[in-house]
Amino acid sequence: MRVISYNLRKHHASSELLHLANDFNVDALCLQEVDHTDLPETLGGLRLADSTKGNRLGLAIYYREDRFTPVSTQSFALKKSMHDMVLAPAHERLIGTRVVDNETAHELVIGSFHAAPLTASNSLRRKQIHAAHAELLSMGSGLMTLMVGDFNYPFFTKKLDAHMKNSGYALTLSDRRTYTRYKVFKGHFDFATSLGLNIASVETLPRGKSDHLPILVSADYGKDT
Repeated sequence: MRVISYNLRKHHASSELLHLANDFNVDALCLQEVDHTDLPETLGGLRLADSTKGNRLGLAIYYREDRFTPVSTQSFALKKSMHDMVLAPAHERLIGTRVVDNETAHELVIGSFHAAPLTASNSLRRKQIHAAHAELLSMGSGLMTLMVGDFNYPFFTKKLDAHMKNSGYALTLSDRRTYTRYKVFKGHFDFATSLGLNIASVETLPRGKSDHLPILVSADYGKDT
């Protein structure tokens, strides 16, 4: 299973989506900072599962029609940061899609996540991540889960990794940094958390029009699932 996550930087990189979907043969595309009014229903072999509607800059998930059958899609509001409350309210920071893999009959949940900006604390972002995992689990208890997105967590990721392990999730950073616009904030902003999946690799793709670089997650179900 191949999944790309991409923060479009206020929708500026939307023209790159068809290229990403086709050139990297992805099974799902998880987006952040999208304009939901300007999203096509299809991108090559991918179909829009849904997008958030309550945010000025929202989230969206596309899935490959010949690979997955969608069961349900939900958007979720998470605890707000001061930035959200004062400057630019973000009502929904998570969207999840429950799908059945037509090739294997496995059922799983795929989530696109966008954490509070760096003006918030790591503690708040950890609470958002834990809450996001709980919301995705509510879509299907015991199902395999992959949550990708912009975690806004470039520092102290070892501490976050320890928190993820304590909750049963695996955190996987990409092979290269995903944000290099400012010298101070270089780092892994975009990565993957997973439950019940084997993450083979997380590859940082070439830079496009966004200040974030897209990541390509390769995963499989493992021998015991």
